Amino acid sequence: MNLKKYLTLTRAGIIEALQFRLSFLILVAGNLLYLIVTYFLWKAIYASVETDTVNGMTFTDTLIYLVLATALYGFLEMYLVWEIGRNIQSGKIVLDLLKPMPYRRYLFWSYSGSFVTQFFFTFLPTFIVVSVVTHGAIPLGINLIWFAVSVVLAVVINFSIDYIIGTVCLYTESIWGINIIKQVVVLLLSGATIPLAFFPDNLRTVVHFLPFQSIYNAPLSLLLHANPDWQTVCSTLGLQLFWAAALTLISAAFWNRSLRQITVNGG
Repeated sequence: MNLKKYLTLTRAGIIEALQFRLSFLILVAGNLLYLIVTYFLWKAIYASVETDTVNGMTFTDTLIYLVLATALYGFLEMYLVWEIGRNIQSGKIVLDLLKPMPYRRYLFWSYSGSFVTQFFFTFLPTFIVVSVVTHGAIPLGINLIWFAVSVVLAVVINFSIDYIIGTVCLYTESIWGINIIKQVVVLLLSGATIPLAFFPDNLRTVVHFLPFQSIYNAPLSLLLHANPDWQTVCSTLGLQLFWAAALTLISAAFWNRSLRQITVNGG
């Protein structure tokens, strides 16, 4: 594989992301507003109970988890479904398929630039601020290595899920409603909106084996443990690796089978 041509797409993605600084500021402002609402919501929840710990998490633990989940969402979100949907509706998809690079690979590396910029401008500053404000509540050790590996697998899983949903547009030619449902399901069952520790036991057990928790809950669970045992690391990363491989194969097979449904509506 010629890595140079893929890194060229990454570089182009970084340059493109830096050109839209206003959209970045709006995203930061929106996330800040969401975090303010989240703070007062969970402050009220903990104030309504008689204990400082709920389901094994203190208010500080919950707030750190949700703040980092929001930052991780900004890092992982790639709007891939909208991209595929627009390309199908406009007919540009035909030109993309003629490129001397598989469409899936082209999309992934095109969005890799946004991963880089969002990491340095969204997640990393949030991580540093939370670490300073909480006086080292986030452990800094080998957990950072496991977290980095887990995030890479989360990117692959999230990309594959979006690719599957985007492929549905070949049948419907409209993606808005399906994508909204997808976002709600992923954010809820991944732990990004509510930590999985607050789920009922039976539901938490089911959700644990679904691919969604591998996107946000898995990386954060490894990050927030100073020295996770090998069993936890292996089970967490192993489950992520399984879903990354399975969803990659499923999304590729679904796309190849669905291409026969393509109709060109635009130029």
